[in-house]
Amino acid sequence: MTPRPDAAGAADDTLRSYKLRRGRTGPTRLKALAEHGARFAVPDGDGPLDLPALFGTTAPVVLEIGFGTGGTTLAMAEADPGTCVLAADVHTPGVAALVAGLHERGLGNVRVLEGDGRLLLRQRIAPGALAGVRVYFPDPWPKARHHKRRLLDAAFAALVADRLAPGGVLHCATDWEPYAQQVAAVLAAEPGLVLEEVLHERPPWRPTTRFEARGLARGHAVTDLLARRPGTPDQPASR
Repeated sequence: MTPRPDAAGAADDTLRSYKLRRGRTGPTRLKALAEHGARFAVPDGDGPLDLPALFGTTAPVVLEIGFGTGGTTLAMAEADPGTCVLAADVHTPGVAALVAGLHERGLGNVRVLEGDGRLLLRQRIAPGALAGVRVYFPDPWPKARHHKRRLLDAAFAALVADRLAPGGVLHCATDWEPYAQQVAAVLAAEPGLVLEEVLHERPPWRPTTRFEARGLARGHAVTDLLARRPGTPDQPASR
């Protein structure tokens, strides 16, 4: 798929789609990050990552943007060892928690970036390289004046469509109904994707996240949306 002008994503860099939260990283996790972080880290550099070299396999690769404390990432990586996961988040405590969990569970199919997953997608992922992209419970930016900061917009959908392999899946989840409606409209309008499912019950393969549990406790309805890049995959697409 040839990138369209809006797939370049240059304008996206002017606004953050996340809030930088304060948080304390405990000594145990700091130790894990210091001792094992390099093993799981996405290497610095320019240009597309060599994903088979990074993971040591040609298995399908999924990008997860915003993994929080990493509990869902760990559970899904452990349940599906045949899929590799690029996990990106901007918060050091969550990165440290994920690295500690990967070491404790002996998982080798996850690589971790402390940074903006959208920039990773735009700058370091080649067109057609991913079997999937996961965005679970991004900041909904509920105030109207902040809607421009939402990650899941038309430019992001175009970028994802370009980076997915044929048959690849974008899986989004949110507990903010107006955001779910916006995302559904964005995905339905993106010519490089087909919106296949809008689910109002959590699919069995996705564990409940910490942010989801908080939303459910407040009475929020959760929506999962799955969109696929048309075409026949060279290898099975991963959710």
